Amino acid sequence: MNATSKPLDFLVVIPARLGSTRLPRKPLADIGGKPMVIRVAERAKQSLAHSVVVATDSPEIQAVCDEHRIECLLTSAEHPTGTDRLAEVAQLLKLPNDALIVNVQGDEPLIPPELINQVASTLAENPQCAISTVAVPITNVAEITNPNVVKVVLNRSGEALYFSRAPIPFVRDAKAQDTSVHLRHLGIYAYRADFLQAYSRLEPAPPEQAEALEQLRALWNGYRIAVHIAPEAPPAGVDTPEDLERIRQILGNS
Repeated sequence: MNATSKPLDFLVVIPARLGSTRLPRKPLADIGGKPMVIRVAERAKQSLAHSVVVATDSPEIQAVCDEHRIECLLTSAEHPTGTDRLAEVAQLLKLPNDALIVNVQGDEPLIPPELINQVASTLAENPQCAISTVAVPITNVAEITNPNVVKVVLNRSGEALYFSRAPIPFVRDAKAQDTSVHLRHLGIYAYRADFLQAYSRLEPAPPEQAEALEQLRALWNGYRIAVHIAPEAPPAGVDTPEDLERIRQILGNS
């Protein structure tokens, strides 16, 4: 950081809904004596964020956060997306338009604090962008055609051109199948507060609806997304009971 650089200033918001189809009551799942949402918040507190806030629609989650002295805001149960919930948080906290908010998913108790710092730093360094996110090189060829692995293509400035569940870019010469041109998108974002207010007023976009990827709403409407390329993916989050057991084995004694 040079003498004229401003110190990195951002907050982390962790959306946490009690409803989950694959893993009921997931945010409150016990991991070594602590609910998962608390594990995530404690991890986020190891980053450079000036504050960490859980945003929930559940008084039960709020009570757990209060017990562990984690700041928590009770938000509407009507939000269709986590991004809409973040927009309400920005309003409740009366954040200035240029405030940076990092959205950390509530099911990633092993998220590296440095990754949180990096996504915030990427947005701070790209004032032309409303959003920043992270991608990693794909090293497993099977991931290229897996629709559960979201791919992203960038322009020369490191901004997203498109996100897709399809294998993009398509390699026309099958004999030249090369993973080096493919990037896997990771679901961590930083936003500017003024974008969050605008997002909540945008209609869902056709590509967003087709791919079931809400970040395409931003691209469809002309917003720019800066993408940091990390050297490797962080540990996987919790989607299934098997994932939860794996995390318990890792964090059970900490």
